[in-house]
Amino acid sequence: MSDPSLPPTAPQRQADEPPVNLRKLEPEPQLPLASPAPTISAYPVRFTGTAGEFFRLWIVNTALSIMTLGLYLPWARVRTRQYFYGHTWVDGQNFEYTANPVALLRGYVIVAAFFGTYTLSSQIQFQGWEWVAGLIGIGFVALYPWLVMKSLRFLAASTSHRGLNFRFHGRAGGAYVAYGVANIVAGLSSSLALPWAWFMQRRYQVEHAAYGRGRATFRGDVGSFYIIGLTALGMVIGAVIVLAVPVIAGFALLSSDDPFSRSGDAGFLGAFAGIAVLYLAFLAAYSLAWQYIRGATLKLVLNSIELGGVVRTHATFSPWMLAWIGLSNAAVQVVTLGLATPWAAVRRTRYMMGGIQVLAIASLDDFAADVTLNENALGEAATELLDINLGF
Repeated sequence: MSDPSLPPTAPQRQADEPPVNLRKLEPEPQLPLASPAPTISAYPVRFTGTAGEFFRLWIVNTALSIMTLGLYLPWARVRTRQYFYGHTWVDGQNFEYTANPVALLRGYVIVAAFFGTYTLSSQIQFQGWEWVAGLIGIGFVALYPWLVMKSLRFLAASTSHRGLNFRFHGRAGGAYVAYGVANIVAGLSSSLALPWAWFMQRRYQVEHAAYGRGRATFRGDVGSFYIIGLTALGMVIGAVIVLAVPVIAGFALLSSDDPFSRSGDAGFLGAFAGIAVLYLAFLAAYSLAWQYIRGATLKLVLNSIELGGVVRTHATFSPWMLAWIGLSNAAVQVVTLGLATPWAAVRRTRYMMGGIQVLAIASLDDFAADVTLNENALGEAATELLDINLGF
């Protein structure tokens, strides 16, 4: 008999009973359920402007600018941008351009005064004019990156969508690297570093941009810019080679001995005509290459932007088609003495905007508002008056 004062002992396992695997008695670990993939909403960009409608605005702007000796230019610029922004739609909302023309006018007057003094000193050449022109030229070169930064800040602060302003947080130090050091390196390297300069400038533009509190990120790399540059260079070299062969052959034919004509005038005129045709063809190829660079760079930048981690832009337009539109627009504007300028602007904008989408995994209403400080219009006025194309 067992002693009842002792604790009961575990029953003895029979000899033929298999051992108990305690690991099998533990609950199986549960794998975490995979979160569903976010839903991507695509918002196509639409441009609803028309050439006829914009022509009426453009002709009034041109007439008033001439009649006021250029004083109306700030109002013309604001009205033009308000038209193009107001006819560009994303998710049922159009963009707005809210710049104050009076602020632009002050900047125009300051910039025009400096460069008017530079032009007069160069033309009149009074005593000591070299010092005046030299100081103004050096001042512009030194201030150029700062003016670009101020222009980007003013343009962003004057642009809004859904009642929310864009912002640009770039500093002067970054501008001097992107638009000062990069341009100097590109010049010293005989343009070998030019694609790197493009990369630095576009990254500076995008990385410091913001919509509300959503900051932008640039996903591009410098190699893509070199591909764009090499493609354009190859196009120019190929066009020159293809066009030079028939021109040289024609020149050789006209300058050879002709038993029926001993006149040297035909050879001279043929050579002159051949050189002129070759030069014009080179200009056309060069212009087409730069139009391609602009279009390809714009497409690359749009496909490399991410905003707040939830919004991206996607461009599908063809840079080659955009280059052809730019070249043919320029030809039509020359033939029509500039009267086709509104048609050209609307044509290019409609094609470009028709190939852009905004992809988002969150509602565009989710961006919180941010404080928009008043920005000085001096940089914007400088880039407008001097026709500085920031490329974005």
